[in-house]
Amino acid sequence: LQIFLGALAFSFFAKGFSGSYMKSMSSQIERRFEISSSIVGIIDGSFEIGNLMVMLLVSYLGPRVHRPKVIAVGCLIMSLGAFLSVMPQFLMGRYNYERITVTVDNSSTSVSACSPASSEGHPVTDATETPSTMKKFGCEKTTNSYLWLFVLMGNLLRGIGEAPVMPLGVSYIDDFSKEENSAFYIGLVRSSGMFGPTLGFLLGSFCASLWVDIGIVDIDAISINPKDTRWVGAWWLGLLICGAVNFIASLPFWFLPYSLPKEGENENLKISHLAVQGDRCKIERPAQPHIYLSIADFFPALKKLFGNPIFLVYIFLTILQYNSLVGLITYETKFMEQQFNVSVARAIFLIGVILLPITILGMFLGGFLIKKFKLHITEMAKFACITFIVAYLLNLLYFTCSCEVLQVAGLTAPYSGLKHLSSPKTSFMASCNADCSCKLDQWDPVCGDNGITYMTACFAGCKSSTGMGKNMVFHNCSCVEGQGHGLGNSSAVLGQCQRESCTKAFPYFLALQTACAFILALGGTPTYMIMFRSVSPDLKSFAVGIETLGGRVLGGLPAPIYFGALIDKTCLKWGTKNCGGSGSCRVYDTKAFR
Repeated sequence: LQIFLGALAFSFFAKGFSGSYMKSMSSQIERRFEISSSIVGIIDGSFEIGNLMVMLLVSYLGPRVHRPKVIAVGCLIMSLGAFLSVMPQFLMGRYNYERITVTVDNSSTSVSACSPASSEGHPVTDATETPSTMKKFGCEKTTNSYLWLFVLMGNLLRGIGEAPVMPLGVSYIDDFSKEENSAFYIGLVRSSGMFGPTLGFLLGSFCASLWVDIGIVDIDAISINPKDTRWVGAWWLGLLICGAVNFIASLPFWFLPYSLPKEGENENLKISHLAVQGDRCKIERPAQPHIYLSIADFFPALKKLFGNPIFLVYIFLTILQYNSLVGLITYETKFMEQQFNVSVARAIFLIGVILLPITILGMFLGGFLIKKFKLHITEMAKFACITFIVAYLLNLLYFTCSCEVLQVAGLTAPYSGLKHLSSPKTSFMASCNADCSCKLDQWDPVCGDNGITYMTACFAGCKSSTGMGKNMVFHNCSCVEGQGHGLGNSSAVLGQCQRESCTKAFPYFLALQTACAFILALGGTPTYMIMFRSVSPDLKSFAVGIETLGGRVLGGLPAPIYFGALIDKTCLKWGTKNCGGSGSCRVYDTKAFR
């Protein structure tokens, strides 16, 4: 039993580890495959779909199968899913982020972004070769755009593999441990599994700060840093590690028996041989956990549960909470990055180090308070109610963590007071860059001296540049000049402008976030207990099943999809793929997003 406990704790750790790692990589995957947030939501939801496909089957077959072996197979399937998700990285070739190729004169110092339109008909801005060859080069691999289906399938497999671990593991412990110990053991296993998500987020943070094609590409040649919205981290690296961890988790289960002697029954062995045989028979068919066998029992049980008003309210509450929490967790990192220009790697790191441990602490403390004050069901309900109201009121404070929208010339800010050229298509054009013949759909932002971001150096009207890679500086930018900075030398540097007030607001946002997480977690345990105390004992496991099902189907599945679609609505500037067509979002209207 001790070996089983250790193995199960490690498999809980492994599934939390890979699950949170996938969550933390959602924005990297969005950019790598150039897809919108709602598709990321669908990829995210595929895990739940896989889980639900086999959950009922597993719970139903529970006692009749060789439980340790089934758990081992589950862990193997999870590792297979992780390895499948990595495949696109090796099929796709390198990641080419959007950038303008600047024409180089013979002297290497002067590089021009704004090329006067006179140059033989086609803009030299885009690339030195003609657009037609450019098109061919970009579009050889149009199949690339569907490679995210690998990630979706891998996630689906992970969901299928995770399903048996919890119900079968918990029922196995329950069957073969002393009654007074079983709750303690299950709590131990679950809490050791809590370290998984924290480490998953830390790994995610590390991988997000490495360049996606690490080892193939010279890092110094890359002109963007991790804070850039085009940056893609090494999302595949961590998945290899997750796959390996899940594989290791499956190994001990292959060697465990179908059934164990019940704890404390070893002493009886000396007494008589017959008694042991009697015990054996008892052990072979342990009480069936979870789901009833006959359909005849199934519907009355369902009717009894849903005829219970407290349980109904509880299910409704669970679904609402699932929706808000899943939506929040999925897009948290993207929110931090867009609002407070924190790099995704740092956002993931902070969630793993601050938010998750605080949440775990809150859950434990909630359970401890119930035990300490021996709270009755009504007292627990009052306690939970108070925590939720406080958390809700704290949530209102998010509106004070405001942050101005990124000032992008022609998008969210006028060109330094210069009059626009009239037609809406060319609102990015102004008299200062009209003769530059810029490509409209590009995004390679530069920050002018005046604190305004321009979509490309071309839109800033920059005539020359110095330096290479990340350190390139553009000079003589006609649009920046208009601000009365004295003519002649007005420069721009690569990357978006930093927004000071946002960076200042970030610690307050984090503190608020942590407080909310703690208070919600505090109320989480009592709420969960309300369900147990309000349902008749024979229906407990069935109630847990219904609750998990409801929360997943109506919360975990749709939330990432509709949150993603809503977030897409606040996008101001979409990236473009090599072959045209919009990719992932580059700039959000931060007010609407918030």
